[in-house]
Amino acid sequence: MTATVDVEDLLVKLNNVEKVALLADVLTFWPVPIPKHGIPKIRVSDGPNGVRGTTFFNATPAACFPCGTALGATWDIDLLREAGLKMAHEARAKGTHVILGPTINMQRSPLGGRGFESISEDPVLAGLGAAALVNGIQDDDIVATIKHFVCNDQEHERNGTDAILTDRALREIYTLPFQLVVRDSNPGCFMTAYNKINGLHVSENPKILKEILREEWGWEGCVMSDWWGTYSTSGSINAGLDLEMPGATKWRGATLLQAVGVNKVPQHILDERVRNVLNLINRCAIAKIPEDAPEKTEDTPETAALLRKIGADSIVLMKNDDKVLPLSKEKKTLVIGPNAKIAAYHGGGSAALRAYYAVTPFEGISSQLTSPAEYTVGCYAHKELPLLGNILKTDKGEPGVSFRAYNEPPSVKNREIADELVLFKTELLMMDYECPKLKSPMWWADIEGYYTAEEDCDFELGLGVFGTAKLFVNDKLVVDNETKQTKGTLFFSCGTVEEKGIVKLKKGEKYHFKVEFGSTPSSKLDPGGSQLFGQGAVRIGGAKVLDPEEEIKHAAALAKEADQVIICAGLNSDWEGEGTDRDNMDLPGHMNALVTAVAAANPSTVVVMQSGTPVAMPWASSVKGLIHAWYGGNETGNAIADVLFGNVNPSAKLPLTFPVRLQDNPAFLNYRTERGRTLYGEDIYVGYRWYEMLDLPPLFAFGHGLSYTTFSLSDLKVEKSDKDLNVSVKVTNTGDRAGAEVVQVYVAQKSPSIKRPVKELKGFKKVFLGKGESKVVQVPIEVKYAASFWDEVRKAWIVEKDEYAVLVGTSSQEVPLKGTFEVEKTFWWNGI
Repeated sequence: MTATVDVEDLLVKLNNVEKVALLADVLTFWPVPIPKHGIPKIRVSDGPNGVRGTTFFNATPAACFPCGTALGATWDIDLLREAGLKMAHEARAKGTHVILGPTINMQRSPLGGRGFESISEDPVLAGLGAAALVNGIQDDDIVATIKHFVCNDQEHERNGTDAILTDRALREIYTLPFQLVVRDSNPGCFMTAYNKINGLHVSENPKILKEILREEWGWEGCVMSDWWGTYSTSGSINAGLDLEMPGATKWRGATLLQAVGVNKVPQHILDERVRNVLNLINRCAIAKIPEDAPEKTEDTPETAALLRKIGADSIVLMKNDDKVLPLSKEKKTLVIGPNAKIAAYHGGGSAALRAYYAVTPFEGISSQLTSPAEYTVGCYAHKELPLLGNILKTDKGEPGVSFRAYNEPPSVKNREIADELVLFKTELLMMDYECPKLKSPMWWADIEGYYTAEEDCDFELGLGVFGTAKLFVNDKLVVDNETKQTKGTLFFSCGTVEEKGIVKLKKGEKYHFKVEFGSTPSSKLDPGGSQLFGQGAVRIGGAKVLDPEEEIKHAAALAKEADQVIICAGLNSDWEGEGTDRDNMDLPGHMNALVTAVAAANPSTVVVMQSGTPVAMPWASSVKGLIHAWYGGNETGNAIADVLFGNVNPSAKLPLTFPVRLQDNPAFLNYRTERGRTLYGEDIYVGYRWYEMLDLPPLFAFGHGLSYTTFSLSDLKVEKSDKDLNVSVKVTNTGDRAGAEVVQVYVAQKSPSIKRPVKELKGFKKVFLGKGESKVVQVPIEVKYAASFWDEVRKAWIVEKDEYAVLVGTSSQEVPLKGTFEVEKTFWWNGI
């Protein structure tokens, strides 16, 4: 795909049938080509933390980047642009023209299922960070898709919920990051949110798509719906939705042709939508990526090095009492925790991908110790039982399981195999699985592997499915998820609950695990609004049965004998994923009890916490060392070890406020859908704006992050022209090692005509300094962005005549330097 098309000429030549065909996907990830007019296919791919390629099922391995909140935690515009460029290289390897990311929805609540995908609770950090990623992606002529526009901030009933909010909150918090991305990077595509805004779905909302995005901001790219996020024909077309995604079409096709024929959709509106799609095709052609390009890997040392750097630079040093960190590589070390030997490297849902590899924290830590670490699990953290693929082998001794598909059920003897694969992962989402030899939507598969028991134990097995499934061990039925099925949250909330069973294992004996799977038509669940329309899905997990109290006692006893203890704790993709929000902020299972007991047994205990959003830490005051490591991508374990042992001096800052308890967060009374609507009752007071307005101390403040060195800020200067502010400050590394600090610039109006936050982030800059080095850091900010709030009467941004404080520091709680500037005359503005 190298040639561009003459857009205006084609708008004359194409008939309406062809035009309508361009406005909907024909297959997932493939907009419709029209070869006789030279209109090629373009390939799009998830996602926000890497490039999956065209399939969920048995996908080509890819680079997995740290999650969105981790990227935000770097506060490093240059590094994020470099990350975006590497994502573009990954896109080229996958033959992809358009990346479906980054995600910049606001973090209203710690409970958001997709919170980990987004960058921050603050619109300026989110917007400037996303603009850097977009610029990096588009530097290599790959098209970025900013999403989800707008207020897709929860998973509960996300397709039908009505976000009720003021225009002021909409503008100052929720659309502002998108506005900044348009201003600074001009992404090629926007993706609409699933939800309604004040009574009307975004995908058919002319105020959002036409008035704000296209007319006010002057953006001219292509707008696509989220998957199955189109809900009308005429309404969506007239409002400005160009592409219905994915295929096959439900709302375009013959229905749209009829709407055009009876003037429900004017011809010129149809042509506008087609023009935007053709312009996108031309923009994609610049990349010179062929149609139907084979999907390849780019697993290079350079990719690994960059992922490791981003991962380490995203890790926040939350606590470091008595300088317990960095740890020694020579001391006797105990590693504890459910996240130690499992790489929690991404969240769940469309952000998930098959990584080239994933380094566990235990592997990363062990690689840097001079003698082997001792290990015990301490407790479990899973919601669903851990996947079995990494402990099973096929009948030929290969890692993973064999997958054999059939046209006939297991009751038919001597069935002919229609497809045979070896799969490493035992979570199979087959929405895009294709096999030419399968004759109908109803088919069956056997998924088999062998396990040699490492000890005598009771072993619990779990089976979740979209379709039907039974699990056998040595031909004995252990889990039946076919005869009776209960709807659960698996597979974007389309599948069953995880049904469980227990088998007794004896050390050294080999066991045959087999799942008999039936595809989607066999499901006994009410399909309702199920959008997982494909072949079905199955998840096979298992783990040794533990006595939680005994295991915690064992961990504490081992901790007493160790010189230093590392607890790898937190969440994983079971708890944070698309389709479901968390019920609370608590760590799962007995994890709090484990941390408390181990910290009491050994005062040199360090906790490595992994989650994409805030979690409650009732034991925080009792541990000396705490780092927050998010979901760190391929290099998760190495990045964690680099920070723990001081190879990397931590420099990340929290992009989110961590509240003491769930009840403190601003959306506590207004999260989840109630009778079809979600009230944004906290208005503009999201994140730190809320805690500061109420003088409510958080557990860890927005912008917080420590270092192994120390810094001082001095010599603040605030210079103002008619258009711009230039904030400069001298930063000095006063410690004993090189490191980096983030200069954070907040602005507060002295005497506003309405209530405003105590202060708001307006700019930032990360600076790297050697031992004893000083640099003057410049942070330029446009006056109109520094001082404005949204005037709901004038429907414009207002900058009031007043004095404004410029507060500069290293977190939202630490702003020691203060300057001022004056606005001499009130004015209003619109646009970007």
